[in-house]
Amino acid sequence: MVVNIDDLKFDERGLIPAIVVDSKTKQVLTLAYMNRESLSITLEKGLTCFWSRSRRKLWLKGETSGNFQRVVSITSDCDDDALVVEVIPDGPACHTGTFSCFTHKLYEKE
Repeated sequence: MVVNIDDLKFDERGLIPAIVVDSKTKQVLTLAYMNRESLSITLEKGLTCFWSRSRRKLWLKGETSGNFQRVVSITSDCDDDALVVEVIPDGPACHTGTFSCFTHKLYEKE
């Protein structure tokens, strides 16, 4: 099934969560948010662009760090209210310098 931007369900703030995954390893890199404009830029450039909720502005990942994320695919979930963005990362995804933002273990079954 092919979905277009108008089919997506953005929340009351005009945002949709985007789970960013390394296309080769399938490791979750980060969770970010997109609005219609950032998603359009992502589709146009082939690089991830997000809406920064804290800075309230568009954020092209890698613009200052050089750690761009080259988009391989974007898939919506069954409700069209969340995205998985598979990327080839040029470097760490996290602002702390780690490959993934998900490094703080909460639980692991022994």
